[in-house]
Amino acid sequence: MKISEIVVFVIYLLFMLGIGFYFFFKSKDGSEKTYFLGGRQMGAWVTALSAGASDMSAWVLMGLPTSIYALGLGQVWIPVGLAIGYTISWIVEAPRLRRFSIVANDSITIPQYLTNRFLSKSKALQVICAIVFLVAYTVYAASSVKACGTLFHTVIGIKESTAMYIATVIIVGYTFLGGFNAVCWTDFFQGMLILAAMLIAPIAATSVLTLSDTAVVAQQTPGFWNAFANWKDIASGLGWGLGYFGMPHIIIRFMSLKSQKDLKKSAKIGISWTVLIVIFAALIGIIGRLAFGFNEEINEGSLVFITMVRKIFPGVISGILLSAVLAASMSTADSQLLAAASSFSADVYQPVIRKNKAGDKEMLWSGRIVVLVIAVCALLIASNPGSGSIMSLVSNAWGVFGAAFGPAIMLSLFWKRFNFSGAVAGIVVGAVVDICWLVFLSDIGIYEIIPGFIASMIAAVVATLLTKKPSKDIEKLYDDSVAYTE
Repeated sequence: MKISEIVVFVIYLLFMLGIGFYFFFKSKDGSEKTYFLGGRQMGAWVTALSAGASDMSAWVLMGLPTSIYALGLGQVWIPVGLAIGYTISWIVEAPRLRRFSIVANDSITIPQYLTNRFLSKSKALQVICAIVFLVAYTVYAASSVKACGTLFHTVIGIKESTAMYIATVIIVGYTFLGGFNAVCWTDFFQGMLILAAMLIAPIAATSVLTLSDTAVVAQQTPGFWNAFANWKDIASGLGWGLGYFGMPHIIIRFMSLKSQKDLKKSAKIGISWTVLIVIFAALIGIIGRLAFGFNEEINEGSLVFITMVRKIFPGVISGILLSAVLAASMSTADSQLLAAASSFSADVYQPVIRKNKAGDKEMLWSGRIVVLVIAVCALLIASNPGSGSIMSLVSNAWGVFGAAFGPAIMLSLFWKRFNFSGAVAGIVVGAVVDICWLVFLSDIGIYEIIPGFIASMIAAVVATLLTKKPSKDIEKLYDDSVAYTE
């Protein structure tokens, strides 16, 4: 245990809470739109780094490098798939989604957008989306809480369960207080810290390598270096990129930007940041294997990055770099909590439970209560020894989101004939197929997002073609979104 590392952690956590208090007092009289979407006034840099940081949780510092460290270059297809999917989502999906969400009655959540897109009075789609959100986000947030527990246990020596409680309180604190603005600004600083740590650590680690080290590892594990050994690894890795088209806590950033001009700038920043992150995540895994050989303790605890940093750097520096794990965990968990809370408040509580009678303050507090509930559930999952690894928790939630929402959102943006029935069918079928594949067919070795995404797309298209065409008003809404300018 290094005292300097603990001091750095405490300062960092207090800084995050301070941001939450700042935005709480700055916008305490703000509206639901301000709390959940920042009033659509987010700038290019904040949006880009917030989107990236909310995406790249602790799994990119712990789970992904350790997966490559343990299983070899066959796992590098995950970073490749992520880079491709993220780039396409910014270039193709983001511009249309921002414009369409404004035209569709200034929608502030993904379920609200999908409902308004079809001028539907039915709340079925919003309720279905909210249910998927609550379940998947609870599992996703659990991975971030678990990562914080592992970090504190490894560095400080306190019990993992105690560390999880501390991390949850901090995350809930600034999300509860400051809403979307606090989440985006904390993510902005955390995004810069994550990038710095991932650039510095593997470069520094190469200094301790020798040619004999690399020769021994190459001789002992010849299969480690073959990226093309298994077509299932390639397909599954590339399949990760499909998740971006339906990841609500990421694509909602597209909706928060204040202009289309800022969106173009933000896309360049965001894509560059993410490509660098996934490249260096792979390098951490490869260099970690060369430097340390295979160690089951490192593999089981997803500790390759933490081990690398603690062995190379002195206390203060290692404390700062290890804070990147906290940054990655917190920047994703806060976004997930807020996205789930906004969906429940705007899509279930207001229209279904309160019958559109709730005021702004009531809506804000309903969202804050949901943040607390989901955080507690995520904490219970993370503290369960049988909950699985950080990487497995992320892959499960990622698969559900991508399979359920990706096809419906993309079709809603680019297919004028697409209708409400198609959206409902796509979301339900995608979620069900993804979960059933995970439970019953995971031994096949194909990531469940692939069959889920395909089934969702087919169901959405078939259901649309078998039901009546959208009305003239819905078609006009589509045309207005295409023609929308600022």
